[in-house]
Amino acid sequence: MALTAIEIKAAKPIDKPFKLSDGGGLFLLVQPNGSKYWRLAYRFAGKQKTLAVGVYPDVSLLDARERRTKARKMLVDGIDPGENRKASKAAGVTRAANSFEVVAREWLEKFSAKKAASTMEKTRFILRRDVFPWLGAMPIAEIKPHDLLAVLQRIEGRGALETAHRAKQYAGQIFRYAVGTQRAERDISQDLKGALPTPNVTHRAAITDPVKFGGLLRGIDAFAGTFTVKCALKLAPLIFVRPGELRKTEWAWVDMDAATICYPASVMKMREDHIVPLSQQALEVLSEIYPLTGRGRYVFPSIRTGEQSMSEAAINAALRRIGYDKTEMTGHGFRAAVRTIGDEVLGLRVELIEHQLAHAVKDPNGRAYNRTAHLPERRKMMQQWADYLDKLQAGAEIIQLHGSNQGKA
Repeated sequence: MALTAIEIKAAKPIDKPFKLSDGGGLFLLVQPNGSKYWRLAYRFAGKQKTLAVGVYPDVSLLDARERRTKARKMLVDGIDPGENRKASKAAGVTRAANSFEVVAREWLEKFSAKKAASTMEKTRFILRRDVFPWLGAMPIAEIKPHDLLAVLQRIEGRGALETAHRAKQYAGQIFRYAVGTQRAERDISQDLKGALPTPNVTHRAAITDPVKFGGLLRGIDAFAGTFTVKCALKLAPLIFVRPGELRKTEWAWVDMDAATICYPASVMKMREDHIVPLSQQALEVLSEIYPLTGRGRYVFPSIRTGEQSMSEAAINAALRRIGYDKTEMTGHGFRAAVRTIGDEVLGLRVELIEHQLAHAVKDPNGRAYNRTAHLPERRKMMQQWADYLDKLQAGAEIIQLHGSNQGKA
């Protein structure tokens, strides 16, 4: 006999579970604690089974009957409704576990140790701002080229073409990781070759003319800003490191007796320890600032708080204050200057310059040089470069052309 809503509501618990049948295998199981559960009894492949249908009153009598009808249709089609539910639930969990965002964050975690912290920070920011809101929840195996293209065109539409290319690059790496972990069939970003305009390549501004570089050094010497920033400006052309590495230099890495700074892999772009031999001039700069910042963590701490390093914009802002706009000189420009002037004017060995710039340099057998490779030669080169900068700053531009023994003062 079919149940009624009144009967269900009026059913009182007893000291043991009991059933109220609605017919067709559907029944209400009333527990001693008063809880009421809908269940469906059925047979499949000769076995008696029970399917949980829901909890009363969240699932009403009408809802329970509709679920019974769907389950019985599956039985007619030769489908076990209990196994079908398990498979559907597993598929849902799999879809969530294999969403683009989940795979992307797994990829970020796996490869973050091989990339500079600043690089990973930018990568996370672009994915979080420009990609996850649209692709994050989608199963990565179901994302189509047009889905990714829509995301990239949205970025391009706001005028950030370079960011769009970066987002495409990151997506490609994530898809290839998904392929390797058997969660995607292929890298769909490959279908989008040529879909975005090629960005205009802009090189960081740098002064590579010796005479003009001497003027820059005199401008730095006359800089009237904070002493910390002035010392950073003076040290920048002497140690060849990137601006981000310069501002994060810690006193713990400085060995004044050995005349070196050893930058740990965690702050280096190439993720390898890097030794910088210090010229006498570089040691003098560090000796000047030590009384001010030597008790803290950073050689060049933030003006606002000594607990953080100098801001990313400090060097470029100081160059603007000296009189060099962003089209003339940047913090990265000091590296370009040594690469050009050191090679073309002083005739320094290119592989030594490249090694000191912390670029990937390989020996004749194709193996990467370790951090101590050619250290004596690099130390000599750093002193030669620093002495040359002194002459440029003094206005005695001795221009020794590469391959020539002639010069002029």
